[in-house]
Formats: sequence, structure tokens, C-alpha cells
Amino acid sequence: MKKGIHPKLNWIKITCACGNVIETLSTRKDYNVEICSACHPFFTGKQKLVDSAGKIEKFRKKYETFMKKDEEAKKN
Repeated sequence: MKKGIHPKLNWIKITCACGNVIETLSTRKDYNVEICSACHPFFTGKQKLVDSAGKIEKFRKKYETFMKKDEEAKKN
């Protein structure tokens, strides 16, 4: 490696809002994050599954009258 061209690596602490502290090497200084793997719903198993098919049906039902009016206007 060439000397003097690489950034200096330091041991830092990344602190999450939940209180989890992660130590790692970085060119940055210590910093805070809002969410980490210890509190994110995907990693904790508390993830909500969204029924997208139900949302599409709800949308179609809501705008069914508008779509019928458009079809009638196209026929005339």
C-alpha cells in the first residue's frame, strides 16, 4: 500500500435509539442511528404483512362508480 493516501481508520461506537451499541472500524467519528438490527421489525420477527390484493380490491370498489361513468362516456 502507498503511504499517506489512505484515510485513517478509528474504532467508533454506533449508538441506536433503542440503546444498542455497535463497535466497528470507520473513517467517521461516533454517531447515532434511529434503528438497528436489534430493534427493526424485520429482524425481531414483529413484521406486519400487507395484503396488497385486499388494497387493490378496496381501491376498485371505491372508484367503481367513476370507472362506470368513464365507460359510458366512451360509448357515447
